[in-house]
Amino acid sequence: MSAGRAPPAWWYDAGREPPLAARALSRLYGGVIAVRRGLYRRGALRSQRVGVPVVVVGNIVAGGSGKTPLVVALVERLRGAGFTPGIATRGYGREQPGTPVWVEPRTDAALAGDEPLLLARRTGAKVRADADRVAAALALVAAGCDIVVCDDGLQHYRLARDVEIEVLDARRRHGNGRLLPAGPLREPLARASECDFHVVNGGTAGELDTRFGEWAMRLHPGQALPLLGGRPRPLQAFAGQRVHAVAGIGDPERFFSMLRELGIAVVPHAFPDHHRYQAGDFAFGSDLPVLMTEKDAVKCIPLATDRFHSIPVSAELPEAFWVALLDRIRPG
Repeated sequence: MSAGRAPPAWWYDAGREPPLAARALSRLYGGVIAVRRGLYRRGALRSQRVGVPVVVVGNIVAGGSGKTPLVVALVERLRGAGFTPGIATRGYGREQPGTPVWVEPRTDAALAGDEPLLLARRTGAKVRADADRVAAALALVAAGCDIVVCDDGLQHYRLARDVEIEVLDARRRHGNGRLLPAGPLREPLARASECDFHVVNGGTAGELDTRFGEWAMRLHPGQALPLLGGRPRPLQAFAGQRVHAVAGIGDPERFFSMLRELGIAVVPHAFPDHHRYQAGDFAFGSDLPVLMTEKDAVKCIPLATDRFHSIPVSAELPEAFWVALLDRIRPG
């Protein structure tokens, strides 16, 4: 699914048969995927190593699954373990996608892309946005990074990797299990089994049903941060109030549900993933507080009033996950 489009209804509804045209295109797409994978397996196309460990965080499902909070947590853990991590990312939605850019906390969101800018602000790590992940990784190594975290690069086989982490949304999982465009899969379902770790993002919900070989990830919301500056407010301060909730992410309902679980009366405003906001998008007709995801907030500061707040989230995983991951990165 490209940025800016909501997924078709049949992707996540097993009772709805995809249209005939979508099924035909899915078979064609599957053939192309198989040929490409075969070329890499036979050595006709080669993966390139960059001289340091590479950890790829991604999914085989089109759209958001919670990769960004995991990347933030991963960078923090790697730094705590003595590494100097850098982040390689494509930067979906950038105005000049063909131009590589070093993303810093003050980089313009239109040039950086929303997720790279968020990663730069949250982690303080070097972030390189480039459609060519190999070039991005090499630039990070040249800049002094001794490990590269690749955000959303499972299908970028030209970059050799040491660890692959699949991130899966607990509610949507793999959808109807079909390839694009008949379903949400970028690659056949069997591809997921090749990943070293499987992280299931359960959001802020209660008990999470994980399967064998899966690791549960919880998202913990922080305080509401005014976009124009000022004192943070506990999210509980909005309990019992109506608010405009804004989410332009892969699954906006995840954000809305998080707020509802805290007793906040949500007036939902869902936008396409990577949406480019304009002033008219916020003509809600009432002066309620506006709560939005961090990913949206980095693009909305020029449009904000004192009613606008960003809600950061932090990922929490079992300690055993981090032990296993670090053992895989530096065996022995």
